[in-house]
Amino acid sequence: MLNMNILMITSEVVPFSKSGGLADVTSALSAALADLDNKVSVLMPSYGFIELKDFSPPIASFEVELNSNIEKVTVVKKTINNVDYLSLVHPLFSERKGIYGDTSFTPYNDNFERYMLLAKSVFPLCKELDFKVDILHAHDWTAGFVPYLLKKSKDKFFNKCKSVFTIHNLAYQGIFPRFEALKASIELEDDLFDGTSINKKVNMLRTGLVYSDYITTVSPTYAKEIQTKELGCNLHEILKKRRSHLFGIINAIDYDEWDPNSDIYFENHYNSSDLSGKKELKRLVQKEFNLEVNDEIPLISMISRFAEQKGFYELLDEHKVLETILSNENVQILIIGTGDEVIQNKLKELDSKYDNISVNIMFSNKYAHMVEGASDFFFMPSRYEPCGLNQLYSLRYGTLPIARKTGGLADTITDIGEFPNDGTGFLFSQLESHAIIETVKRALNIYYNDKETLNQMIKRSMNLDFTWTKSALSYLKIYTKGLS
Repeated sequence: MLNMNILMITSEVVPFSKSGGLADVTSALSAALADLDNKVSVLMPSYGFIELKDFSPPIASFEVELNSNIEKVTVVKKTINNVDYLSLVHPLFSERKGIYGDTSFTPYNDNFERYMLLAKSVFPLCKELDFKVDILHAHDWTAGFVPYLLKKSKDKFFNKCKSVFTIHNLAYQGIFPRFEALKASIELEDDLFDGTSINKKVNMLRTGLVYSDYITTVSPTYAKEIQTKELGCNLHEILKKRRSHLFGIINAIDYDEWDPNSDIYFENHYNSSDLSGKKELKRLVQKEFNLEVNDEIPLISMISRFAEQKGFYELLDEHKVLETILSNENVQILIIGTGDEVIQNKLKELDSKYDNISVNIMFSNKYAHMVEGASDFFFMPSRYEPCGLNQLYSLRYGTLPIARKTGGLADTITDIGEFPNDGTGFLFSQLESHAIIETVKRALNIYYNDKETLNQMIKRSMNLDFTWTKSALSYLKIYTKGLS
């Protein structure tokens, strides 16, 4: 396989900036590709909260035309895990306290202009560094114009360069009023827009889909689902048209960070051969979250954004799915998350009504690790899930997922009912109250009545391979297609 020069373009990346899974994926994938002897750089905005004292002095300085102005941009560098992180310094980023907005509910009104600056900086940066890139890998709507600008470039420096565009969540598209496109100071074509006539709007993600050489998304099932009207977010026809260039690759997790045998966030370590530490951890977590300390009661956890996508409306609507489970089953439910206040308030009502639920409005990496390790089951009744990471953490920690059969959940969880010799969890297809309840009951039945099957499932799940090396090799195959 070729050793390549790869430039990732992303609006967020761990450990510098993060609002969601995109940041984890770009960081981990870049490191895995570098481990396979590729030269990998990541171009990211230098937000106001990023501390630059450990970065290099400017390694590049250039001008970008934007909104009929000439913007001066500098780039500084820091190398981690053999990946060069190139931080784009400009007031549009550095003078803001947030990534996309001051809060997640108030996006900046000039985000089109901000992320056009990111996209347009790719090309002068590569030339100034004399970085002959083989693959420009653009992530999500904020980098959607990179493939377009590459296609339109007449510069021979980029003649052999190809573009890959990754959809992390099709629902977020970067749609802006038509006049915003004028600020890009570029040639404009119809494919950049949604709608017609005065209703035209520029769509940054659509642009990436139309002009990239290859499109990837974060699971094979999601790649199929987004070609349907139901989950295609009005872009399904484009995706169907480009299906021969569309690939689904499962995200992975860091097996050093997520390791029940050495997790830094708890001392009760365990592995697939000795689960005694998991039982001790369960007792600790039950006590910490004011649940009855009892080895015999199964603990189901949810660590999630409180959002419609995650299935909370179905749990809390007039069918009272969650309350039915709490009142009719001998089970404990532990929920950690933040988000929609309506969902939050309904959950807190249940918390005040039942002793066997603990609802915690918080975000904590420490407790995420502890709860994943302590729980018997992890609950993911998602409406859709492009990939999902929590089910991968759960499988790694021997915590069996109860989940909707959609997206990456369908690709990573094997239902024990359908495949008795290979099962690693419990899946339901329809997001309906009876289906959710019956699937929870299936899991509890095995917990109480079939310990042998339960233990086989736990050991099987803990020995699965969702490492980044495996996923990185899949990306390299696509890169190679582009260059062949």
